[in-house]
Amino acid sequence: MRYQISGKQIEIGEALSTHVKSELDEAMGKYAGRPTDANIVFSRNGYEFVCEITVHLSTGLTAQARGHASEIYPAFDSACEKMTKQLRRYKRRLKDHHKYRAEPVEVHLAGSYILAASNEEDEGPEDGNPTIIAETETRIPSLTVGEAVMQMELSHAHVLVFRNEKHRRINVVYRRDDGNIGWIDPRDPE
Repeated sequence: MRYQISGKQIEIGEALSTHVKSELDEAMGKYAGRPTDANIVFSRNGYEFVCEITVHLSTGLTAQARGHASEIYPAFDSACEKMTKQLRRYKRRLKDHHKYRAEPVEVHLAGSYILAASNEEDEGPEDGNPTIIAETETRIPSLTVGEAVMQMELSHAHVLVFRNEKHRRINVVYRRDDGNIGWIDPRDPE
Protein backbone atom coordinates (compact mmCIF):
# COMPACT_ATOMS: atom_id res chain seq x y z
CA MET A 1 0.00 0.00 0.00
CA ARG A 2 1.23 3.49 -0.81
CA TYR A 3 1.14 6.03 2.01
CA GLN A 4 1.02 9.79 1.83
CA ILE A 5 1.45 11.14 5.34
CA SER A 6 1.46 14.91 5.66
CA GLY A 7 0.85 17.68 8.12
CA LYS A 8 -0.74 21.07 7.72
CA GLN A 9 1.78 23.35 9.42
CA ILE A 10 2.88 20.37 11.55
CA GLU A 11 6.16 18.49 11.23
CA ILE A 12 5.57 14.75 10.89
CA GLY A 13 8.41 12.72 12.38
CA GLU A 14 9.69 9.30 11.42
CA ALA A 15 8.30 7.66 14.58
CA LEU A 16 4.76 8.90 13.82
CA SER A 17 5.05 7.77 10.19
CA THR A 18 6.16 4.30 11.28
CA HIS A 19 3.32 4.09 13.82
CA VAL A 20 0.76 5.16 11.19
CA LYS A 21 1.99 2.61 8.63
CA SER A 22 2.08 -0.32 11.05
CA GLU A 23 -1.37 0.41 12.56
CA LEU A 24 -3.05 0.95 9.19
CA ASP A 25 -1.40 -2.14 7.70
CA GLU A 26 -2.81 -4.20 10.54
CA ALA A 27 -6.32 -2.74 10.24
CA MET A 28 -6.45 -2.94 6.45
CA GLY A 29 -5.05 -6.46 6.31
CA LYS A 30 -7.69 -7.67 8.72
CA TYR A 31 -10.73 -6.11 7.04
CA ALA A 32 -10.16 -4.49 3.68
CA GLY A 33 -8.18 -7.01 1.67
CA ARG A 34 -6.45 -5.00 -1.04
CA PRO A 35 -6.12 -1.28 -0.31
CA THR A 36 -4.11 0.61 -2.92
CA ASP A 37 -3.18 3.84 -1.17
CA ALA A 38 -3.81 5.82 1.98
CA ASN A 39 -3.72 9.56 2.54
CA ILE A 40 -3.25 10.66 6.16
CA VAL A 41 -3.33 14.37 7.00
CA PHE A 42 -2.58 15.82 10.44
CA SER A 43 -3.56 19.36 11.39
CA ARG A 44 -4.29 21.52 14.41
CA ASN A 45 -7.65 22.96 15.28
CA GLY A 46 -7.21 25.28 18.22
CA TYR A 47 -5.81 23.25 21.10
CA GLU A 48 -6.38 19.81 19.56
CA PHE A 49 -4.83 17.72 16.82
CA VAL A 50 -6.96 16.44 13.95
CA CYS A 51 -6.19 13.36 11.85
CA GLU A 52 -8.02 12.62 8.59
CA ILE A 53 -7.54 9.21 6.94
CA THR A 54 -8.67 8.37 3.41
CA VAL A 55 -8.05 4.85 2.11
CA HIS A 56 -8.69 3.89 -1.52
CA LEU A 57 -9.54 0.23 -2.00
CA SER A 58 -8.54 -1.64 -5.14
CA THR A 59 -12.19 -1.95 -6.19
CA GLY A 60 -12.57 1.82 -6.39
CA LEU A 61 -14.40 2.30 -3.09
CA THR A 62 -13.05 4.83 -0.61
CA ALA A 63 -13.18 4.77 3.20
CA GLN A 64 -12.68 7.91 5.30
CA ALA A 65 -12.36 8.59 9.02
CA ARG A 66 -11.50 11.59 11.18
CA GLY A 67 -10.28 11.74 14.74
CA HIS A 68 -9.20 14.47 17.12
CA ALA A 69 -7.51 14.60 20.50
CA SER A 70 -5.23 16.83 22.54
CA GLU A 71 -2.17 14.79 21.43
CA ILE A 72 -1.20 13.72 17.90
CA TYR A 73 -0.91 9.94 18.51
CA PRO A 74 -4.35 9.64 20.16
CA ALA A 75 -5.81 11.69 17.29
CA PHE A 76 -4.51 9.13 14.81
CA ASP A 77 -5.58 6.21 17.01
CA SER A 78 -9.11 7.65 17.20
CA ALA A 79 -9.33 7.99 13.41
CA CYS A 80 -7.86 4.51 12.89
CA GLU A 81 -10.36 3.02 15.34
CA LYS A 82 -13.25 4.67 13.47
CA MET A 83 -11.87 3.34 10.18
CA THR A 84 -11.57 -0.15 11.66
CA LYS A 85 -15.17 -0.05 12.91
CA GLN A 86 -16.42 1.00 9.47
CA LEU A 87 -14.48 -1.73 7.71
CA ARG A 88 -15.54 -4.34 10.27
CA ARG A 89 -19.19 -3.38 9.73
CA TYR A 90 -18.82 -3.77 5.97
CA LYS A 91 -16.31 -6.63 5.94
CA ARG A 92 -18.72 -9.23 4.57
CA ARG A 93 -20.05 -6.87 1.92
CA LEU A 94 -16.51 -5.77 0.97
CA LYS A 95 -15.47 -9.41 0.56
CA ASP A 96 -18.61 -10.15 -1.50
CA HIS A 97 -17.88 -7.03 -3.53
CA HIS A 98 -14.44 -8.48 -4.41
CA LYS A 99 -15.99 -11.84 -5.34
CA TYR A 100 -18.54 -10.45 -7.80
CA ARG A 101 -16.47 -7.63 -9.24
CA ALA A 102 -13.42 -8.82 -11.16
CA GLU A 103 -12.59 -5.34 -12.45
CA PRO A 104 -12.24 -2.13 -10.44
CA VAL A 105 -15.18 0.26 -10.30
CA GLU A 106 -15.53 2.20 -13.55
CA VAL A 107 -15.26 5.95 -12.94
CA HIS A 108 -16.50 8.80 -15.15
CA LEU A 109 -15.26 12.37 -14.80
CA ALA A 110 -17.70 15.24 -14.48
CA GLY A 111 -17.45 18.97 -13.85
CA SER A 112 -18.10 20.16 -10.31
CA TYR A 113 -18.81 23.83 -9.63
CA ILE A 114 -19.03 25.97 -6.51
CA LEU A 115 -21.58 28.73 -6.86
CA ALA A 116 -21.54 32.03 -5.00
CA ALA A 117 -24.13 32.27 -2.24
CA SER A 118 -26.76 34.91 -2.88
CA ASN A 119 -27.98 37.42 -0.33
CA GLU A 120 -31.65 38.30 -0.10
CA GLU A 121 -30.70 41.93 -0.73
CA ASP A 122 -28.53 41.01 -3.73
CA GLU A 123 -30.56 40.43 -6.85
CA GLY A 124 -27.76 38.38 -8.40
CA PRO A 125 -26.32 38.61 -11.90
CA GLU A 126 -28.36 40.35 -14.54
CA ASP A 127 -28.51 37.26 -16.78
CA GLY A 128 -30.10 35.18 -13.99
CA ASN A 129 -27.28 32.61 -13.88
CA PRO A 130 -25.39 32.13 -10.60
CA THR A 131 -21.76 33.20 -10.32
CA ILE A 132 -19.29 30.30 -10.48
CA ILE A 133 -16.46 30.84 -8.00
CA ALA A 134 -14.60 27.52 -8.44
CA GLU A 135 -14.45 24.64 -10.93
CA THR A 136 -13.08 21.15 -10.27
CA GLU A 137 -13.47 17.65 -11.60
CA THR A 138 -15.34 15.00 -9.66
CA ARG A 139 -15.50 11.25 -10.14
CA ILE A 140 -18.81 9.47 -10.71
CA PRO A 141 -18.46 5.72 -10.08
CA SER A 142 -20.50 2.97 -11.76
CA LEU A 143 -21.99 1.02 -8.84
CA THR A 144 -24.97 -1.03 -7.80
CA VAL A 145 -27.39 0.67 -5.41
CA GLY A 146 -26.10 -1.42 -2.50
CA GLU A 147 -22.49 -0.50 -3.30
CA ALA A 148 -23.47 3.18 -3.57
CA VAL A 149 -25.05 3.13 -0.10
CA MET A 150 -21.97 1.38 1.30
CA GLN A 151 -19.65 3.93 -0.39
CA MET A 152 -21.71 6.83 0.96
CA GLU A 153 -21.49 5.42 4.49
CA LEU A 154 -17.76 4.61 4.23
CA SER A 155 -16.96 8.14 3.06
CA HIS A 156 -19.34 9.85 5.54
CA ALA A 157 -21.00 11.70 2.67
CA HIS A 158 -24.54 13.05 2.82
CA VAL A 159 -25.09 12.51 -0.91
CA LEU A 160 -23.54 10.24 -3.54
CA VAL A 161 -24.10 10.60 -7.28
CA PHE A 162 -23.37 7.40 -9.21
CA ARG A 163 -24.06 5.64 -12.49
CA ASN A 164 -26.35 2.68 -11.81
CA GLU A 165 -24.74 -0.47 -13.23
CA LYS A 166 -28.14 -2.01 -13.91
CA HIS A 167 -29.32 0.53 -16.49
CA ARG A 168 -26.36 2.96 -16.83
CA ARG A 169 -28.38 6.07 -15.81
CA ILE A 170 -27.26 8.60 -13.23
CA ASN A 171 -28.75 7.94 -9.76
CA VAL A 172 -28.44 9.60 -6.35
CA VAL A 173 -28.48 8.17 -2.84
CA TYR A 174 -28.71 10.54 0.11
CA ARG A 175 -29.14 10.55 3.86
CA ARG A 176 -32.59 11.72 4.89
CA ASP A 177 -33.31 13.82 8.00
CA ASP A 178 -35.09 10.84 9.60
CA GLY A 179 -31.87 8.75 9.38
CA ASN A 180 -32.97 6.58 6.47
CA ILE A 181 -31.36 6.50 3.03
CA GLY A 182 -33.14 8.03 0.02
CA TRP A 183 -32.59 6.83 -3.57
CA ILE A 184 -33.38 8.86 -6.68
CA ASP A 185 -33.69 6.78 -9.86
CA PRO A 186 -34.91 8.91 -12.80
CA ARG A 187 -37.08 7.12 -15.34
CA ASP A 188 -36.24 6.93 -19.01
CA PRO A 189 -37.96 9.72 -20.98
CA GLU A 190 -40.61 8.14 -23.17
